[in-house]
Amino acid sequence: MSGPGPGRRAVVMAGAGALAAGVLGVPIAAGWRGRSSTGSELRSRLRLPQPFGSPLMIPPVLEPSATTADADHYVVRQYPVRTEIVPGYTTEVWTYGGTFPGPTIRSRRGRRAIVEHINELPVPTAVHLHGGVTPPEHDGYPTDLILPDEKWDGHDAHHRDVTVRRRTYEYPLPQRASTLWYHDHRMDFTAPAVWRGLAGFHLVGDEEEDALDLPGGDRDIPLALMDRAFDGSGAFRYPAVDPTLTHPPGVHPPYEAGVLGDVVLVNGRPWPYHEVDTALHRLRLLNASNARRYRLRFEVEGGDELPVVQIGSDHGLLPRPVGHDAVELAPAERFDVLVDFRELRTGTRVRVVNDLGDGSTAVVMRFDVTRAVADGRDVPDVLSPTFERLRASDAVRTRRMTFRSQGIDGKHGWVVNGEPFSPDSVQATVALGSTEIWELTADFHHPVHLHLAPFQVLGRGTGGPGPYDDGWKDTVDLRPAEAARILVRFDGYRGRYVFHCHNLEHEDMMMMANFDVV
Repeated sequence: MSGPGPGRRAVVMAGAGALAAGVLGVPIAAGWRGRSSTGSELRSRLRLPQPFGSPLMIPPVLEPSATTADADHYVVRQYPVRTEIVPGYTTEVWTYGGTFPGPTIRSRRGRRAIVEHINELPVPTAVHLHGGVTPPEHDGYPTDLILPDEKWDGHDAHHRDVTVRRRTYEYPLPQRASTLWYHDHRMDFTAPAVWRGLAGFHLVGDEEEDALDLPGGDRDIPLALMDRAFDGSGAFRYPAVDPTLTHPPGVHPPYEAGVLGDVVLVNGRPWPYHEVDTALHRLRLLNASNARRYRLRFEVEGGDELPVVQIGSDHGLLPRPVGHDAVELAPAERFDVLVDFRELRTGTRVRVVNDLGDGSTAVVMRFDVTRAVADGRDVPDVLSPTFERLRASDAVRTRRMTFRSQGIDGKHGWVVNGEPFSPDSVQATVALGSTEIWELTADFHHPVHLHLAPFQVLGRGTGGPGPYDDGWKDTVDLRPAEAARILVRFDGYRGRYVFHCHNLEHEDMMMMANFDVV
């Protein structure tokens, strides 16, 4: 990986000149009320399986390799596995710990999780705990790499800190109970690495959440939504310029605006079903797709729809529950919701449909009610009595960040404030402990993610927050030609961090920037 000079830019943007005129050769896909996803659908070359033909897989919980008085220690091997995703075919998946998604790590607030990653893949990796309030040296900065061996020669010269084969990440977790996730974050190659399987849940608990008597055990279900495409042999299809993910980076046209698959995987299974009893269930929804957005409804076959009660967002519990007819998730967003199956009879089926999809992507999974039980649990009226509302009056300054397409050296690119990403360029220097207002504007769909610092949404356009903006967030879903204002407090640690679009093709094509906490 070279630096951000003209050579690298030209290679990344090769073949994308048609986009520079504002005509996305990858048009915004059609969807519910015209609000879908920026990207183009990559079609599978095999016969797709019928929906609801395989059971949902729940990622295994990773047990610590050792425990001390204040920390849990884990070891995660990164290595390829061949597995059956589409029935009758085998797919090579790049895995954390041999599963897709990777194993779930469960932690407690304020108790360190120390995770040693061992890279047995053919390319460098960098692990980011998405949503983690983490020291910079452990945040998975895009050029802090784990090389596959000491002889690696893959043009990754522009790095800050490199280890060979092994790297240990320390997560202090001084944060509220929340649904976090970890994924690869290597500069220029995040999108294809995540597409090949490098993602998993990291769940944090605390006493405030424990006191609510929320559904637990088999009724606390993490659901990672990923769209993918397959070739005729069952391998993942992805339009990488270099399929070895060595050099050069980028995707072939017309996929520069985002890669959308035609198969919806939930926890690595295509359109699965899951058996539930007549009880209240907690669903931890994660959009782990590269570019696809979802609008999820719970449709009772032959009947009405089930309402959705949101209890948490990216960074934990809301102050109070919020009811929705459906929930919209942009890439990287998480929603903790309660779904009530108690009024349904056994034998009832509930389809999870996607209003932002069509054809094969208009359905996600199905819940089958198979057992009658008594469940007297109530949805709490108050979720977080200690929830803190930030005040705009405490902001020491306002910054403007623009996310848009732009010509770079005669080619199309994705940039922040007119600048392509460089590890050496800084868009903002902020004081530790300070609060700022960031005004974000977009040309197309851009789910904007800040590392280190969770934030609260002040408003969109000239109005207030949207229906899915409540709580502490780390990713905000900007729609085409939309502006949003967020209130950010930079607690945690000093050092260099990034913020970027979490459409992963946009991120790889330089829609990322640095901020320094001093």
